[in-house]
Amino acid sequence: MADKELAELLHLVGRRLRHGYVARLVPLGLNPGQARALRVLADAEGPLRMVRLADELRIVPRSLTPVVDALEAAGLARREVDPANRRSTLVVITPRGRELSGRARDARRQAGEELFAVLAEAEREQLRGLLAQVDAQFR
Repeated sequence: MADKELAELLHLVGRRLRHGYVARLVPLGLNPGQARALRVLADAEGPLRMVRLADELRIVPRSLTPVVDALEAAGLARREVDPANRRSTLVVITPRGRELSGRARDARRQAGEELFAVLAEAEREQLRGLLAQVDAQFR
């Protein structure tokens, strides 16, 4: 392992985390993109314009359309005309979407706990701090 560069190790660990997360999302009928969109909607103070939701997810608005279509088809979110700007569309999370968002959040937490169980609590805290430090420079 010592011969692997840091970026490669981070990529491999990220893939393992994603696989564990996806395996837990499948029974919920969600993919990671849908789960992320639900999380952003659940954390928002109210409905979000499509453009704002795409911005929060760091994707282009046209990539958001199939995500919202799937959430709408599953009864997890709905589109509404923005009364403040009739040309804009709001995305509103439904009660079922809010509930599933919580379950998806639990799935992500469980996948992380399983993956990082090999580390002592102090090591996990140190890793969390280091990764937060790296992430902070890009915000």
